[in-house]
Amino acid sequence: MEISANGLRAIYTAVKTAFNNGRGSYTPLWPQLATLVPSTTGTETYAWLGQFPRLKEWLGERQVQKMALHDYSLKNKKYESTVGIPRDSIEDDQYGVYMPLMEEMGYAAESHPDEMLFALMASGFATLCYDGQNFFDTDHPVKDPETGKDVSVANMQAGSGDAWFVLDTRRPLKPFIFQRRRDYSIESKTDGGSSDRVFMADEYIYGCDGRGNWGFGFWQQAFASKAALNDANFDAAIKAMMSIKSDEGRPLGIMPNLLVVGPSNRAAAKKVVDAENKAQGESNTNYKAVELLVVPWLP
Repeated sequence: MEISANGLRAIYTAVKTAFNNGRGSYTPLWPQLATLVPSTTGTETYAWLGQFPRLKEWLGERQVQKMALHDYSLKNKKYESTVGIPRDSIEDDQYGVYMPLMEEMGYAAESHPDEMLFALMASGFATLCYDGQNFFDTDHPVKDPETGKDVSVANMQAGSGDAWFVLDTRRPLKPFIFQRRRDYSIESKTDGGSSDRVFMADEYIYGCDGRGNWGFGFWQQAFASKAALNDANFDAAIKAMMSIKSDEGRPLGIMPNLLVVGPSNRAAAKKVVDAENKAQGESNTNYKAVELLVVPWLP
């Protein structure tokens, strides 16, 4: 085809269509696990983390709950992917062979939040959250209402295996945060022969980019273990989560509903929560106790 402004616009339309088709072919997992926070600036601060609102009987004046301010912030980062279509391929009407690549770019854009979220989850043993402790830790400070002193609360089990996670994702506020500053989109640099890239490399550039970040929400809604994934350790994780109390000493009502594992723990997880009966034929008391989610971005 003759390279012209109209021809390049037609190719760009085809590229965007392929990109959007690729995005539509993937169903993201992050909405189950993360709260979407639209961002309007370079860095967002989550001073409200750590406060679980509660209702109490109204006697006299309203009792304003003092919010413990935390200096937990997320700085937006930029992510991109760029490909080039050789000028020769456009001149020879062969640019169509690049459309599957553009679809794959769209798929990558739609799955990127999941990839980043599960990488964040795996890093939780060594990454700080709002209370100054690692997100998965044995020493989260929770105030004892009787003594007024902090006591240590754990949301993890130690071990040497690949990590698995139990989450409470039913609440409006999820265990993780997806801070989105700019959604993923695709753009072109196809300004005829005047483009530096066309002049120097003889190719037309198409690039996808987005801006945002991922962070930790409430550690109380997540439990991680590197111990063996078996009935005893799973039961201990559920009990620990459901026993967590607020600084006022009230149960937080944590109700785990999701077990997240990587491929290495898939078989063990299915034995724990997906098998109706155990090996000896007795009923499995944890059958369908939680939903199982196996993801490729965990070990």
